[in-house]
Amino acid sequence: MENKKRIFHHHQQRQSRVMEAIVLYPSPPIGHLVSMVELGKFILTCHPSCSIHILITTPPYRADDTAPYIASVSATTPSIIFHHLPTISLPPSSTSSPNHETLTFEVLRLNNPNVHKALLSISNNFTVQAFIMDFFCGLGLSVAIDLNIPGYFFFTSGAGCLASFLTLPAIHKNTDKSLKDLNTLLAIPGVPPIPSSDMPKPVLVRNDKAYECFLESSTQLPKSAGIIVNTFESLESRAIRAISDGLCLPEDVPTPPIFCIGPLIFAHNQRGGGNDDVPECLTWLDSQPSGSVVFLCFGSLGLFTKEQLREIAAGLERSGQRFLWVVRNPPSHNQSVAIAGQVDPDLDYLLPDGFLDRTKDRGLVVKSWAPQVAVLNHDSVGGFVSHCGWNSVLEAVCAGVPIVSWPLYAEQRFNRVILVEEIKIALPMNESLDGFVNATEVEKRVRELMDSEEGESIRKRTKALKSEANAALSEAGTSRIAFTKLVESWNQG
Repeated sequence: MENKKRIFHHHQQRQSRVMEAIVLYPSPPIGHLVSMVELGKFILTCHPSCSIHILITTPPYRADDTAPYIASVSATTPSIIFHHLPTISLPPSSTSSPNHETLTFEVLRLNNPNVHKALLSISNNFTVQAFIMDFFCGLGLSVAIDLNIPGYFFFTSGAGCLASFLTLPAIHKNTDKSLKDLNTLLAIPGVPPIPSSDMPKPVLVRNDKAYECFLESSTQLPKSAGIIVNTFESLESRAIRAISDGLCLPEDVPTPPIFCIGPLIFAHNQRGGGNDDVPECLTWLDSQPSGSVVFLCFGSLGLFTKEQLREIAAGLERSGQRFLWVVRNPPSHNQSVAIAGQVDPDLDYLLPDGFLDRTKDRGLVVKSWAPQVAVLNHDSVGGFVSHCGWNSVLEAVCAGVPIVSWPLYAEQRFNRVILVEEIKIALPMNESLDGFVNATEVEKRVRELMDSEEGESIRKRTKALKSEANAALSEAGTSRIAFTKLVESWNQG
């Protein structure tokens, strides 16, 4: 071990006059990669003498193709260099797991030797200042410690969710039940009381492998040189204060520095990065009145059954509101699609008979994808029905568009509590026990968002936060100040 460190320091000293490098290590899903790239771009904006190196892991399951996105970034930002790590082959017993999180953790666990080699290789030509890991990549911290590089975490969700993971080991000690069966409100510092069943989905079942992996990652967080969070001070001030004051960890466990440098969002999401044609949906929005359209979009993994799609359609039709709706194929159909490509949905088959004709004067249904940031920032859009993945939340905040929160997976139910009760920029979509939402609820919430006093109240709050988000990223803003402190910390490291 000491010999490895000596070799590494020899590399570092030999290259002390060459360019500094920051190495980023995202987990495989494209949403996490996009967040890491935006972090890299932000570092370059504030610290242009750096080069950014991103370690790319092949996902262990069928996922959105990241190659066009990576090619686009490489073409536009040559200071970001991608390193494709060798593909990890999982044993058959692992790949039978239906859980994306478990598969991801297993690949990342086996990835450490590749990460070690990559860091040594990069250090041949650069001085590695910091190694910044996705929360999923917590086991990579041991590699950073082994090579004496300051290791940081980049938490791609909000500070409230970070508080829940910092608190998870204590929650684990205080009960022997699964969170889904606990049926209680959890007191997590800095956030409203959280129903135990609204904790992030992968930690709901105690004897599940994903729970064990998330618990292990949670114990890694305090061991890092710092935690970078994609949020900003005025969006989650109470949660940020609770974490910084050490309230989320036991008294004998020091809290690492917290750097809130958001909102970092993907500002130019044209599909594939190379098409200059204006998407049809943006042209359609040009013809709609200001603030009149509700946009429905549920992320790359947000898939609904045919029955649920028909309920959404019925609710939208009865609401009388203008809408732009992105429809993807139901999961059973998607699973039979070849990995090479995505088949667009058959709208006539999936949606109620005559729906498209009856609503053509006030609605547009888009197949599979829309440029979400561009849509949210269009003057005609006045509301957003979203799964509330954190990237989408920040995009809505930066566009000043209020939300109807319809969580589907990951930490989205937790986000709904934060958005509705703490930040107050969302209305909740209420589902039945099996997760189904009927047409009446869709109609009610869409109307409420677009045409009620409560909808107007959260709209004003969201527009105020839009200004605060811009201020946070300005020269003297809280996120810029936090970033300066981050750079100082890794320079000292």
